[in-house]
Amino acid sequence: MPAPIGSAKERTDSKVKEPKQYNVIMLNDDFTTMEFVVEILIDIFRKDSVTANELMMKVHRTGKAVVGKYPYDIAATKVNKAHKRAKSAGFPFRMVIEEE
Repeated sequence: MPAPIGSAKERTDSKVKEPKQYNVIMLNDDFTTMEFVVEILIDIFRKDSVTANELMMKVHRTGKAVVGKYPYDIAATKVNKAHKRAKSAGFPFRMVIEEE
């Protein structure tokens, strides 16, 4: 049966564009304790203790490691939380955000 005159067709071919992803990279330093790094990875980046320890050791051995991949706003929020906690604890802890 043909559509009535004047009726509108509903458009269903809309495409959702995924947001760009950004890598959060943790950098090594000689002053921040390993325990503090693991705590950040568990509390802020929601890693389990085994993964957090593995990532901490990778940062320690290689100088840096990607600890997560997020849309920019989420990545920036997590990095800011980590930096604030490090500053209040007196550590020179650093993280950077890079586009994937």
